[in-house]
Amino acid sequence: MRLLSRIGRLFVIQWVLVRYRLDEIVLAIHFFRPVHFVFYLLPWNWFGREGARPLAARVRLALEHLGPIFVKFGQTLSTRPDLLPPDVIAELEKLQDKVPPFPGDEARRMIEHSLGRPVEEVFAAFDSTPLASASIAQVHAATLKDGEDVVVKVLRPGVEKLIRRDIAVLRMMAALARQYWSEGRRLRVVEVVEEYEKTVIAELDLLREAANAAQLRRNFDNSPLMYVPRVHWQHCRADVMVMERIYGVPVNDAARLKQGGVDLKKLAEMGVEIFFTQVFRDNFFHADMHPGNIFVSMEDPARPRYIGVDFGIIGMLSPDDQRYLAGNFLAFFNRDYRRVAELHLESGWVPADVRIDEFEAAIRAVCEPIFQQPLSRISFGGLLLRLFQTARRFNMEVQPQLVLLQKTLLNIEGLGRQLYPDLDLWDTAKPFLERWMARRQSPRTLLKKLRRELPMMMERAPDLLDALRRGALHGRRRDDGARAELEIVRRELRALRRGLMTVLAVGVALIAAAIAFF
Repeated sequence: MRLLSRIGRLFVIQWVLVRYRLDEIVLAIHFFRPVHFVFYLLPWNWFGREGARPLAARVRLALEHLGPIFVKFGQTLSTRPDLLPPDVIAELEKLQDKVPPFPGDEARRMIEHSLGRPVEEVFAAFDSTPLASASIAQVHAATLKDGEDVVVKVLRPGVEKLIRRDIAVLRMMAALARQYWSEGRRLRVVEVVEEYEKTVIAELDLLREAANAAQLRRNFDNSPLMYVPRVHWQHCRADVMVMERIYGVPVNDAARLKQGGVDLKKLAEMGVEIFFTQVFRDNFFHADMHPGNIFVSMEDPARPRYIGVDFGIIGMLSPDDQRYLAGNFLAFFNRDYRRVAELHLESGWVPADVRIDEFEAAIRAVCEPIFQQPLSRISFGGLLLRLFQTARRFNMEVQPQLVLLQKTLLNIEGLGRQLYPDLDLWDTAKPFLERWMARRQSPRTLLKKLRRELPMMMERAPDLLDALRRGALHGRRRDDGARAELEIVRRELRALRRGLMTVLAVGVALIAAAIAFF
């Protein structure tokens, strides 16, 4: 039954593409051009379809129709003006916080059911008209009894069922790709879908999002870079979250920011610093930084500050991945392509039998043309395409644990492109990484790490000594047992030798008797 349901969902996806006349785009791909004439023979082209609207609007409507997973895909694309035309970007930006809302009365009922009290007992005022509506939840303005302005985030009804259904379809498609597509195993499509599933399912728990917000707020406490609103824990549940209401300008409203006196170059550089601070200093980064989730405080235009919202997707790296990534970034910024190649081999991201000189030359050919270029002159789409081609040539496997980081880096680059297209990403990021690496390797940091781990080491020392004694005793017993087994084998060999000598003596005697007899 589940298989039939997934197949049915694939038919629904196809039907939506047909309804919004997006199937013709698929058939326009170079691979399908020889059979493009078939498009005009398809029965659904003989009847009216959603063709009156512009293509960009049809793309957005189709993604909205298909549900949360596809809306999130559109949100990611909305930050890529280097990949898509302006009219499509303008429509996809509506997916960031203008997804069609569900009724406010239904949101009110869900809040009352979750908190176990009428809305009037919790809030002095509650606006049933949502402030913003996204793919998984929508937000309502409210005022607490003490007069503080807050926002109330409520999950969409039935959203978990929809997401799990589409994840199941993605799993099925990934399994087919791994089995029948030559690149499926190298790209680790199944693992990537599994990683995405964990990420998107985590978004359905608003208590987890509240905890993420609290951690980020501590990380940036009194920071001039970013502000994170305060969570009101007493009003938070798995499907409802209440937090401080913030007031700011959307980060992609460059005209309003410039009019307010904000230095857009400085703001773009701050965004890059925030990203690297979260990834390397804190190892806890906001992984859904599309423009709908980032605002700018205008209280002091000379010292603007980012304001983050929507903390459902948070990324973290293992210490090894963090170290290798920092080394890769620095080697890349220094154009040390040999070191980039070595780090890929050391981390196991490429097979051990790859010739390092060939890999180094391939990396240089991809990366060298983009150095010292502002964002406005770099085609990251083309860069990624060439990187994928290089990865395929050297059998480099996709690292699922880095997918969130790559997505976030693309979001940050997209924001920087919108704010200040001439931003020099390299000069902005390189000094931060050099300082981070220097601090990481400084005696002070090593001493702090030793001080942190020494109590645990002292506590475990007796257990370690006991384990060593047990191991030594076990080794002696094993040696004693081996010697005993060796002695048994020796006795058996001696017995076998005596038997052979006896047989040989009897044989010689019988031969001598036979000669004498005859």
